[in-house]
Amino acid sequence: MSSGPLRFHAVWLRDNAQDHETRAQGNGQRLIALRDIPAETRIEAAEIAKPGTLEIRFAPERKRVSFDLAWLEAHAYDQAAAAQRGWLEDGVETWDADLMADVPCGDFAALTQGGRALQDWLGQIMRYGFAKVVNAPAAPGTLFDIVGLFGHVRETNYGRHFEVRTEVNPSNLAFTGLGLQAHTDNPYRDPVPTVQVLHCLESSAAGGENMVVDGFAAALRLRAEDPEGFDLLANHCARFEYAGEDGVCLTSRRPMIELAPDGALIGIRFNNRSCAAITDVPFDLMADYYAAYRRLGEIIDDTAMEVTFRLNPGEAFVIDNTRVLHARKGYSGEGTRWLQGCYADMDGLRSTYDAMVRSTALEAAE
Repeated sequence: MSSGPLRFHAVWLRDNAQDHETRAQGNGQRLIALRDIPAETRIEAAEIAKPGTLEIRFAPERKRVSFDLAWLEAHAYDQAAAAQRGWLEDGVETWDADLMADVPCGDFAALTQGGRALQDWLGQIMRYGFAKVVNAPAAPGTLFDIVGLFGHVRETNYGRHFEVRTEVNPSNLAFTGLGLQAHTDNPYRDPVPTVQVLHCLESSAAGGENMVVDGFAAALRLRAEDPEGFDLLANHCARFEYAGEDGVCLTSRRPMIELAPDGALIGIRFNNRSCAAITDVPFDLMADYYAAYRRLGEIIDDTAMEVTFRLNPGEAFVIDNTRVLHARKGYSGEGTRWLQGCYADMDGLRSTYDAMVRSTALEAAE
């Protein structure tokens, strides 16, 4: 329990009552709107009716509601505001090249059985922003089975999935043998696809190793070196554009470092190939903005920030595309390199994980 007192407003408590008149017992959704709660709601009486339970009588309704004290503590909002912009939510852990010694990973057969193996693997993605899959079939379409572990494919103009291999006259530089700077995918979409899956089918070409970089760690390193530069990239929108196909012109206007209103670090958009002309920065700040943009790119390019691994046939990796940048080293024209990729969304992954955690907690409590 909390070491000190916690304060709650009467209207907040009334709005969050868990009784059957206020909430549907099957799904927890509210049965009333805020307009149904008197604006002059106040606490008329409160007492610990039994251990661990607070009973409140509200006026003017004279309605009695019981609250679990542990629930109140878990949902307390009476806390000090974060002192510095760019704070991280609980459960998020930043990393650098040292994580290469213990890359988050799950075995495909174990993951398909669900249970603790799947829960732990999803938990690693929630914590680190990415994880590998090993020992999956090296068969086309297997990436859909990987997405099916936690959610649904998000279809785009590239289709339900896309092929990553050398093409003649490619529509995107990803489909060449060129090395690519670490980047987030599709920053020109709004909303951006929040999960990317890449699954290897063939890999006999020299080179082509995959790299991932923690965008949150890079942003926080920039903040430590240059707080004003961090603020410039967070306070002003960049513009992103993709028009590589007939009938397609995708654009977005979002900051490279995205913060929630309370200062929480919630997203990174960084893709030099798709960055359009930046026009939302005042003239007097543009030089400093570009200096911060350049420095963020240098931090991202620093090998001390990257985790590198080679995907072999039957291996894949899943990344949080709002946080983790990915790249690949260049590869030769000899041999073959064929990956399939697709997009999904973090809300499905988070939902699957949270539901599993709740179920595990309930089982432990029984």
